[in-house]
Amino acid sequence: MSFWDIPGIKAGVVLASPVTGDVAWALLQHAKEHHYAIPAFNCTSTSTINSVLEAGASLNRPVMIQFSEGGSAFLAGKSLPNEKGKLQASILGAVAGAHFARAVAPAYGVPVIVHSDHCAKKLLPWFDGMLEADEAFFKAHGEPLFSSHMLDLSEEPDEENIEICKKYLTRMAPMKIILEMEIGITGGVEDGVDNTGAAKEKLYSTPEDVWAVYAGLNPISPMFTIAAAFGNVHGVYKAGNVVLKPELLADCQKYASEKLKAEGKDIAKPLNFVFHGGSGSEKHHITTALNAGVVKMNVDTDTQWAYWEGLLKFYKAKEGYLQGQIGNPEGEDKPNKSYYDPRKWIR
Repeated sequence: MSFWDIPGIKAGVVLASPVTGDVAWALLQHAKEHHYAIPAFNCTSTSTINSVLEAGASLNRPVMIQFSEGGSAFLAGKSLPNEKGKLQASILGAVAGAHFARAVAPAYGVPVIVHSDHCAKKLLPWFDGMLEADEAFFKAHGEPLFSSHMLDLSEEPDEENIEICKKYLTRMAPMKIILEMEIGITGGVEDGVDNTGAAKEKLYSTPEDVWAVYAGLNPISPMFTIAAAFGNVHGVYKAGNVVLKPELLADCQKYASEKLKAEGKDIAKPLNFVFHGGSGSEKHHITTALNAGVVKMNVDTDTQWAYWEGLLKFYKAKEGYLQGQIGNPEGEDKPNKSYYDPRKWIR
């Protein structure tokens, strides 16, 4: 079955996109069943949102638009106040980005999920602000503004992490918003969060860790995903410097399945995983992760480089036309507006 056959997903510009609730969840379950993951791209502007949508349309594949707290503040404008404990610019940027994606996504004709990325405990005001926007949109339209949100409380003790996730999932469940949570730590540096000094054992989640998440959240709602740690590190690193062990995810699935079987429930792969820190990963590691139930894979570092490299190549190709407003290899009086127009070099 193609993802186009999922009830509620329609082809063409009349597509109800972004997809939310049961349809978004069905799409993730389709990904798990057919061993692929929805790529989730961190976006910081309308041009990055558009590039993701265009890529999805050109490949006829579903995509996720996601916003980090820092990326949201950038989207709204770095000159705006964004005080600790309030994070008003981050809330505004994420909400504005979600509205923009919701407005233009249907024209691209592919399923789109709108998501918010890592949210640490100190950033919970941002999460609260987005949920308020979801609740207002749900009251007016019968669906939330965002399809899903991520809580990343991996810096906190596991018990506190799960308890806070339970509290928020209880609030999200009536709107059928998908919760992504992180257990264990993704290494490296991402959006101002530095985990380079994290203890090695925190980089690898255990089956017991992951089962505790499932046991805590599933009674509230089945609509959650788990960013379990299996050596993931944000950023691109030389081969061999990062030791990925995606086979740990299969161990977690087996453990959870056996726990459920003891309760009289026969579910082969009850867990829905997310792959963070995948830039530069070898294909066999990605395949192993997909086969173990990864339904979403984050993409940030690689697309940041692609965005910059496009500008770099444009400059090198048009260098003679980009040294001033007037004067180029064709003549001292020739204007260069058609080269430095942002629509040209951003495109």
